Amino acid sequence: MKILDHLEEWLIAFLMGAATLLIFVAVMHRYLAGLAIPGLQDALLAIDLTWAQELCIYMFVWMAKFGAAYGVRTGIHVGVDVMINRLPPPTRRLYVLFGLLAGALFTAIVGTLGATFVWDIAHTDSVSPDLEMPKWIVYACIPIGSYLMCFRFLQVAWSFWRTGDLPHHDVAHVEGIEDINPYNMADNLHPAGLKEVPR
Repeated sequence: MKILDHLEEWLIAFLMGAATLLIFVAVMHRYLAGLAIPGLQDALLAIDLTWAQELCIYMFVWMAKFGAAYGVRTGIHVGVDVMINRLPPPTRRLYVLFGLLAGALFTAIVGTLGATFVWDIAHTDSVSPDLEMPKWIVYACIPIGSYLMCFRFLQVAWSFWRTGDLPHHDVAHVEGIEDINPYNMADNLHPAGLKEVPR
């Protein structure tokens, strides 16, 4: 599982970083090509970056599909569970499992319909407008991302069934930085570090 987890994280980070860099280059190219500087303007106009926006859109769509699966695994998706948390533990357990399995079923259906669509479009000559990339490659993110999300729902459901714990994402946590209690009395300092905290 660690290999799949890291592959998922690296793919999301790569797609996000590459798309951001690509858009930055395309915007700078468009801006600098508009400047009336002899030589530079001709050189930049000779470079065709009309495909950059289309590729960036595809990269963000792929990133979003893998990001949704990552969200299920880490518990980052928003959910309203006020009523669920007020239920008695055995009833709450059933509702949570039902929700996770319903999510798995839904994503499995979307993945299957997406796979059927990709299979049908793969047997055509349909290509994207600017990149002229086969459309089946573009739409392959639907079955791949949906099946991965289905797997993550089943993984979380199995873990919850065994341990009773759900993944929880702490919005204040930053990866690689230790959690420090700013009100630790042992430090005898205010969190801002400006004055002593009275004992």
